Parts: sequence; C-alpha cells; structure tokens
Amino acid sequence: MTTTTDAAKATSPRALTWARRRHAATRFWQQYRTHRAGLAGLAVLALIALIALAAPLLVGADSRSVTEAPGGPLESPSAEFPLGTDQFGRSLLALLVWGTRVSLTVGLLAAFLSVAIGTLVGITAGHFKGWYGSVVMRITDWFLVMPTLVLAIALATVLSRSLWTTVLAIGVTTWPTTARLVRAQTLSVESRPYIERSKALGGGHGHIMSRHVLPNVMPLVLAQTTLVISTAILTEATLAFLGLGDPTIVSWGGLLQDAREAGAVSSGNWWYLAPPGLAIAVVALAFTLCGRTIETVLNPKLGVSR
Repeated sequence: MTTTTDAAKATSPRALTWARRRHAATRFWQQYRTHRAGLAGLAVLALIALIALAAPLLVGADSRSVTEAPGGPLESPSAEFPLGTDQFGRSLLALLVWGTRVSLTVGLLAAFLSVAIGTLVGITAGHFKGWYGSVVMRITDWFLVMPTLVLAIALATVLSRSLWTTVLAIGVTTWPTTARLVRAQTLSVESRPYIERSKALGGGHGHIMSRHVLPNVMPLVLAQTTLVISTAILTEATLAFLGLGDPTIVSWGGLLQDAREAGAVSSGNWWYLAPPGLAIAVVALAFTLCGRTIETVLNPKLGVSR
C-alpha cells in the first residue's frame, strides 16, 4: 500500500512539473557555465553582492557620519585611507562600500518594477488584440520615442527626493522595450496549436495568459531583467549626479555629485572621481555580460561568442 502511494506521488502532475523544472535548471546551468564572459560577470556580481551584504561589518555605520570623520578633507590615498577622503574627511573606501548597497537596491527594485510593467503590458497587448492592443502599443511607442532620462528627470523633479522616487522614476520610464519584446513573444506563443485547443476546451483569458503565455515568455523576461538592471544603475547614478537623488543616503552617483561640488575635477583629485565611476562601469558590465549569456543560452540562434 505504501509503495503504491509513493509511486502515485512520484507520478503526480506536481512532481512531474518540479522534475521538469529541475531538469531545465540543470541543463541551463550546464550551458551557461560554458560561457566564460557570463561566468566572469556572475563572479563579479556575487562578490559585489557579498560586499553589499557585509557592509555594516566591513566598514561600520559610523563611517557615513560627517561630524565623526576620521581624516582631513580631500586627503590623497594612503595606508590609512586606501582611496583617500572626501571633502568632509570621510574614507572614500567606506563610502564606496556603503554606496554598493544603495546602487544595487535601486537597480534591482527599479528593474523589477520596469519588467513587471512591461510584461503585463506586453502580454495583455498581445492577447487582447483590436482597439485595446492598438491603444496600448501607441502609448508604448510614445514612451519609446521620448528620451528616458528626460522623463526620469521630470518625475524626480516633481516628486519628493527619496530612494523610492528614484525607483519609481526609473521603473515607469524604462518598461516600453520589455513590453515590445514580450508582446512579440506573446503573439508567437498564441499562434501555436495548443492555445487553440485550450480555447476550445473552455480556457478563459486569465487561464491562457497565466498558464500558457507567461511561462513561455519568462525566459525572455529573465534575460531582459538582467539588462534592465544595468540601465537602472546607470540612470540612478545620473539622477544622483544631477542632484535629483536622496541627499541623505550614500550612493555611487551621489559620490560623483559630491566630487563635482567639491571641485575634484578642477583640482585634480582623481581619487574622488575614479572609484565610484569605475564601480558603476564594472557592475553595469557584469550585468550586461550575464544578460547576454542568458539570452544566448535561451536563444542559441543569437550566436553570441563565448
């Protein structure tokens, strides 16, 4: 009796589904690890994420204090301060570590919001054809032709200056590309025979979009997410550099803004400008490498080199 029950559990639809997912994940990783660029990007992101999580242990929360700054203003790199100090005497290495937390948080949250909006718009526009799809895609086209940075600056200017304002400004202005890609994939999926069979068996709109369309567009959404994160981090740095970020938090873009206000460019204080700029470039490149590799694994026809 027990053997029969165990066999029934092993062949249940839920067990079979999870077995297929584990097999797909294993096959994906086996193909992903053959790409050196993707592995390099993943290793860099793992290291940066570890630094962000361990920031309170590595540098301490008091390293952001202006009144308790341990050094003098704009000290050059030394044994005590490997990256020098800012105009208040704070260690730039400690500020760079703290900025990792904010920049990654903004990038991940803004990318999640952007991809969620784009996926919802793309699936519904591809499923509900006719006037709804036409209106939604015309709105999408309008957002596409408008400069993303200009829209983000407008939103950040109107709303209060905070971390959530930055996330909202980036998320609601970067979704059109995802919507376009998801809509095209939705149209491709809904042209397949099993969609017609599902409709004939009484499957409703929600059932078709959630059970058939969404699982088929998720690989594309995953690849797009990694690419959007790098864009979100760059946009956050730009907004902070323009003075539209939250002045109470430390971010890489905020450090560049502080360096500009302190006259680091004209005075030649390269140690104030180079570290946050390089950090932004490295993280954006790492996410891009991971995104391109995921895209290549999921769609081998792209033929991206390893």
